Amino acid sequence: MSKIRVLLLVPTLDEGGAEKQLALLAIGLPRDRFDVTVGVLTRTGPRERMLRDAGVRIVEFRKRGKLDPTVLGRIGAELDAFRPDVVHTWIFAANAYGRWAALRRRVPVILGGERCVDPWKRSWELAIDRYLAKRTTGIVTNSAGVRDFYASKGIPADRFHVIPNGIEPKEVDRVAARRELAAAIGLDDSAAGRASLIVTVGRLWPQKRHKDLIWGTELLRCVRDDAHLLVIGDGPERWRLTRFAEQVRIADRVHFLGHRSDAARLVAGADQFWLGSGYEGQSNALMEAAAAGVPAVVSDIPGNRDLVIDGQTGLLFPVGDTAALARAARRLLDDPGLAARLGAAAARRIRDDFTVARMIDTHAALYERLVREASRQTDR
Repeated sequence: MSKIRVLLLVPTLDEGGAEKQLALLAIGLPRDRFDVTVGVLTRTGPRERMLRDAGVRIVEFRKRGKLDPTVLGRIGAELDAFRPDVVHTWIFAANAYGRWAALRRRVPVILGGERCVDPWKRSWELAIDRYLAKRTTGIVTNSAGVRDFYASKGIPADRFHVIPNGIEPKEVDRVAARRELAAAIGLDDSAAGRASLIVTVGRLWPQKRHKDLIWGTELLRCVRDDAHLLVIGDGPERWRLTRFAEQVRIADRVHFLGHRSDAARLVAGADQFWLGSGYEGQSNALMEAAAAGVPAVVSDIPGNRDLVIDGQTGLLFPVGDTAALARAARRLLDDPGLAARLGAAAARRIRDDFTVARMIDTHAALYERLVREASRQTDR
């Protein structure tokens, strides 16, 4: 069988979770079985370097503005030249433009990619999703929660293929990571030994509900005066969150570290990982914390429940319930044995069920099966 030609299409190559998974997939698909091109709908970004270093071909389509029908012609020209067996699009804009262009060129296998629960979508955007889902091969998602969300919006659940995200756990010196994490907020070794360091990682925007985490820190401080919340990430909400921490008089315990390329390593030095999101797909940051054995306290939403089994691999709290967040965090800080058991169990689960190799192998098997099925349909 000749190599299967795959076009993976994504809006940008920013440092988001979907872009990371796409890059890992593009790099990892076996070269003796797949010929992979990454298409970028709007612009590239930091993930471009890792793809080019691995020899992955990248095509930019330079979509301009929110509505740009001319980009369909540029995508179509690439489809004519590359003649892919599989077009797999990721995230709404790429799903919309990419699947439509692939339909017009009669690509044998056309897969959409939904990576997150998306309550922000308006009726016309969901109508586009439903229209294209009926006319293409299927949809790949990383979470049963995402599948169930879209099923509630009228896309049949059997159109989805659930393939969890993958990460590659790395050995990290947790003592050294803790020292660096403490130094980032101005604590020396002596002070760091007495502090409880809580980390959250994510883009600073409303979905992540960072205000809840700040309130949770204030409540926790009432009973544990050693707690520090370290916020890794940047985004449009940073100035509001900084001001909010000052208003609740906890600015000395909430530290904004900005974007850190070494976030996964730093998290390994924390006592806890927090995530308060109102909706998620499958958080790469949560997976990285779990892989490092850091116990997590996270909001009880579908994407997080895929990763955290309450009381076994971490603790869940109701979205927006800052008192419950503080209670769960205190429980782990007051019981280091429980924290260690939950962290170890989380690390085992990531190692067993959420590896990059498993993510790549499952995609590869799906592509090969669907191409065979499409070929049989053509032969009839």
